[in-house]
Amino acid sequence: MSSSVSPLAPTNVPDMPVIAGVRLATAEAGIRYKNRTDVLLAIMDKGTAVAGVFTKSKCPSAPVEWCRAKLKGGKARALVVNSGNANAFTGKTGRASTALTAKIAAKAVGCSESEIFLASTGVIGEPLDATKFDGVLGRLAVTAEAGDYLAAAKAIMTTDTFPKVATATVKLGKAKVTINGMAKGAGMIAPDMATMLSFIFTDAPIAPAALQALLKAGVEDTFNAVTIDGDTSTSDTLLAFATGAAAEHGAPKISRASDPRLKAFTKAFNRILADLSEQVARDGEGARKLVEITVEGAKTKASARKIAMSIANSPLVKTAIAGEDANWGRVVMAVGKAGEPADRDKLSISFNGIRVAKSGARDPDYDEAQVSEAMKAPEIAIKVSLGLGKGRDRVLTCDLTKEYVAINGDYRS
Repeated sequence: MSSSVSPLAPTNVPDMPVIAGVRLATAEAGIRYKNRTDVLLAIMDKGTAVAGVFTKSKCPSAPVEWCRAKLKGGKARALVVNSGNANAFTGKTGRASTALTAKIAAKAVGCSESEIFLASTGVIGEPLDATKFDGVLGRLAVTAEAGDYLAAAKAIMTTDTFPKVATATVKLGKAKVTINGMAKGAGMIAPDMATMLSFIFTDAPIAPAALQALLKAGVEDTFNAVTIDGDTSTSDTLLAFATGAAAEHGAPKISRASDPRLKAFTKAFNRILADLSEQVARDGEGARKLVEITVEGAKTKASARKIAMSIANSPLVKTAIAGEDANWGRVVMAVGKAGEPADRDKLSISFNGIRVAKSGARDPDYDEAQVSEAMKAPEIAIKVSLGLGKGRDRVLTCDLTKEYVAINGDYRS
């Protein structure tokens, strides 16, 4: 956790309301950090539905494998998250640690181990001593309250400089339902399903299959459209929990994601995902610029996404932005290397609404002083027009600074 907050951090942190059926508690378990909370226990009422999406990395962490196996049951009673140790690339020891953590949590909560979900974040390759949870989770189960989501978000931070939370209230039928979310992530960010770690809670009565479909669709243009450094984590986990408590107030029970009654909820749910994913981009390690890259006129949306990601992940583009240099040549390079249909002589590029390149050459009205001034802004919008079709997409990233190298050069120190 950094001692200085990112200059791109949101200026307003929302008041996080209570979610009926969810209780939270945090503690210092001494996993890696000293004098800070590093474990979160979330307890859900019986019958809570769960959905999840996880990293596509071929080297997933032990908690990811645990959650994938337990997700089939569709029900959850507790979530245990620790920071400081990812429990990834830890072999049989890692699997034993997840099993022991689940056993301790199940005893503390009073449920089956199959209803326990786990997530870990931090250093890869170091064994996780799950015995440190013994006693701690028991105390948390007693003290858990319907809660402090900001404290929960702080407990799961690693190199994050600020806790990431979001909330929305929307009508489902004639009842009000609430959606709360939290996330952590600042480096090793190029999600290939969801994000580093993120957790969504709602009191809406949504069946597991419907919640899963909602979540899978929601991540595509939110968390899957964010990159910090192009590296997909071994631990990426996004879990959603629906307690169903709002049914007592008249909220209809939803069994299908296509249910028309879910329309407003789906929009709000996706807004939460978008909000959290943007906060991740704003907290990119060492970041000083939030960068939005829009590609239009591509053959397809998928093609536009690949080109946008090629630009977003280019160290040359990102360092140019850090240096406040509107170097469109680097953008041209990233478009060309993406392997997608592109025509050099139809290509146009703009920075913060100022067109710098048109029809494959420098714009005839290009003004270096005007563009240089625009590049000093904390938020940079790069727009690329290919002129080939109707495909369009947008991704978020940040600049690449010396601080990123400093943070990752001694991450394990």
